[in-house]
This record gives sequence, structure tokens and C-alpha cells, in this order.
Amino acid sequence: MKKLFFATLIAACCLGFSSCFTNPVTGRTSINLVDEASVRQQAALSYSSFLTTNKPVTGTADAATVVRVGNKMAAAVQQYLTQIAKQDLVAGYQWEFNVVNNNEANAFCMPGGKVVVYTGILPLTMNETGLAVVMGHEIAHAIARHGNERMSQSLVAEAGGITLSALISSKPQQAQQLFNTAYGIGSTLGTLAYSRTQESEADEMGLYFMAMAGYDPNEAVNFWQRMAAKGGVKPPEILSTHPSDERRINDIKGKLPKALQLYKH
Repeated sequence: MKKLFFATLIAACCLGFSSCFTNPVTGRTSINLVDEASVRQQAALSYSSFLTTNKPVTGTADAATVVRVGNKMAAAVQQYLTQIAKQDLVAGYQWEFNVVNNNEANAFCMPGGKVVVYTGILPLTMNETGLAVVMGHEIAHAIARHGNERMSQSLVAEAGGITLSALISSKPQQAQQLFNTAYGIGSTLGTLAYSRTQESEADEMGLYFMAMAGYDPNEAVNFWQRMAAKGGVKPPEILSTHPSDERRINDIKGKLPKALQLYKH
């Protein structure tokens, strides 16, 4: 029933043209009640608040590696989107790449290009290519406006369908709370509240981004196998918001031929 409701809502909103977003890679259409200016305003607040309580690691080999890989990924994203005439999706991005000292296996990318990697995920990435898998996946969530989609759904369910800018004006604290929830601030990689469809899109897009950055996309299979081995007991896929480990890895293998065409090494 819930899926039918949102499907109907998306169809209705798309009649208004400005209330939909089309994924530049998959072509999937999603609801969008969130203007980019308001999203980046909220992202700046959350990012600043996060770094106040989670001081970035500086002057270490890990910090240098994250910046180096991040810059290569950002350039590849720009190149990929320019080739498909969608470079406007990262217009005004001011990329930043930080490491924070936390044992959780976590990373995220906020709208506007603010990327944070937790030290706890580095033993799983193991190398620069593994790190590119993680960063490509998280950057893809931002490019695909997955957080915007989730926040738009929350605006419908919890705020009566008003736009984000209107909610910021009337209830700024609620707007910030919805933003943090929608964008998974503080959540663990692999357990963010993204849907299975969004996760699969981020996997696919991340493969293409890392390949264009000169990283072997085959490493994505190895990384997610390591993530699967790390995880504990998980519910059946039908009961989960995420693809099963087996499904995710098989889907990634299916996208590798296209990704390898983009791989420049």
C-alpha cells in the first residue's frame, strides 16, 4: 500500500515537472520536493556541526590517501557527467574530503561534495582502490539525489507535503532533523536508510565513477565480499531495505563489463 501511494504521488508530482528528478544513469524518476539551494544550506549546517564534534584527522598517511583518492574521484565524476551532458548536477560543488577517528565502518557524502570517511572502514577498504569503491558509492548517493528523495518522502509523510524551503522558514529544527535522518548522518555504511533500489543505483554509478578515475572496478566485488563477511545475522532480502549480499555482489558483477569499458589504467 505504501509503495502504491508513493508511486501514485510520484506520477502526480511529475505532472508538475519541477517536482521530479531523473537519475542520469538509470533513468529512474523519483519525487523531489527539495530545492538544491535549501539542501546545500542544510548540508552546510550538518557538516559544520558534525566536524565540530568529530575532529578531522590531519597529517597522517590515511588522511592524505583519502584526499588523493577523493580528488581523483571528483574529477572523474565531473568528466562522466560532462560526457552525458549532466554536469549541472555538480555545479557549485565545493569538494572536501575528511577522515574522522571512529571505529564504525562508515562514510558519507553530503550534497555539495562534502565527503567524510571513518577510520573504521579503512581496514575493509585495504587499499586505494577499495577506498575508491566506498567513495564512489557515497558520492553516487549524492549525485543521484537519494537523500533528496528520502527527504521528499518524509516531507509528504510528516510535514504535509510542503517544500523544504517552506519547512526551513516555519520549523527550522524539524527541517534539520529530517535532513539528518534522510542523509544518514551518523549511520553505518551498509545500514543507511536507503532503499534497495537506491543502493543498487549507487553501486552501479560508483563503479563507473571509480573506473573513470583509473581504479579497477573489479575491486568492488572484493570489497563487498569483505563487508559481507564482517556482517552478522541479516534478515531475508524481502524483509530488508537493502539488497542481500549475494544479490548485491551478483548485480555488481553484471555491471562490470560496462564499467571496464570506462576503466583507464
